[in-house]
Amino acid sequence: MTKAVTIHETGGPGVFKYEDVNVADPGPGEIKLKQTACGLNYIDVYMRSGLYPLNEFPAIIGMEAAGIVTSVGAGVTAVKEGDRVAYPMVPGAYAEERLIPDWKVAKLPDGIEDQTAAGMMLKGMTAHYLLHRTYPVKPGDPILVYAAAGGVGQILCQWGKALGAIVIGCVGSDAKADIAKAAGAQHTINYTTENIAEKAREFTGGEGIAVAYDSVGKVTFEASLDSLRPFGVMVTYGNASGPVDPFSPNILAPKGSLYVTRPTLGTHTATPELLAEGADALMKVVADGTVKIHVNQTYDLKDVAQAHRDLEARKTTGSTVLIP
Repeated sequence: MTKAVTIHETGGPGVFKYEDVNVADPGPGEIKLKQTACGLNYIDVYMRSGLYPLNEFPAIIGMEAAGIVTSVGAGVTAVKEGDRVAYPMVPGAYAEERLIPDWKVAKLPDGIEDQTAAGMMLKGMTAHYLLHRTYPVKPGDPILVYAAAGGVGQILCQWGKALGAIVIGCVGSDAKADIAKAAGAQHTINYTTENIAEKAREFTGGEGIAVAYDSVGKVTFEASLDSLRPFGVMVTYGNASGPVDPFSPNILAPKGSLYVTRPTLGTHTATPELLAEGADALMKVVADGTVKIHVNQTYDLKDVAQAHRDLEARKTTGSTVLIP
């Protein structure tokens, strides 16, 4: 038996249970991992609360982790026992040990530590698809990054700046504005005291931004649309304030023939080729120092309820890692 955090129903952080679970031997195409660090992400909150429905209970949530391969099933050749690996977007991460399909993990280079890897895979590969696939950023593009002091936000700021973008970070406090600027944002907007669309247009000489990377959702959707230049792209990729209300696409024409998209990392890691491309690109920019991963909070896995409370209260910055 091994320990894992389970939920038997959806609800608040109090639904978590730290209990014994059984992990079988790996089957064909599977590997068994002893996990050394698990990432915390807002998608975990969506699953715990029921916003993203779960198929069955008890369930183990959590979407990313790093660990060591302890055994492999039949037909596995990409990794071997003793390899250090990490993965994003595979439910079941809140555990000391787990099984996982071999193609869903990426080998870690020596220069990337386990806690760094656990804090970067989901967030960093999200930043990769946003910047390179959803709206391929070009030098000189003004981009609006929400939650710019958070895990994904800091990576977007750093990577966006490296691509030549003019990065505008949207944050909730002056302290978080300083963090966003340190990560590469040339400008910041404090959404608690400033008008997002007005400031975005001010920073772009009245033109508007090329793309809004909006992880907040409901309360910022209209402000994001109003920040865009003609033919701009609204990327709503998170629901920190709740899901976006239904809207008529007819509103997009008078605002400048805008585009709206709702991507997810699940689609962008749905094949071995897509996953490998994103993981390789992320590891390259982390290894060469272009992107620095800031693991600013760690909690014991058994204390995951407190980690969720702090995340939802916006008390965290950068990445948060749970230690089994």
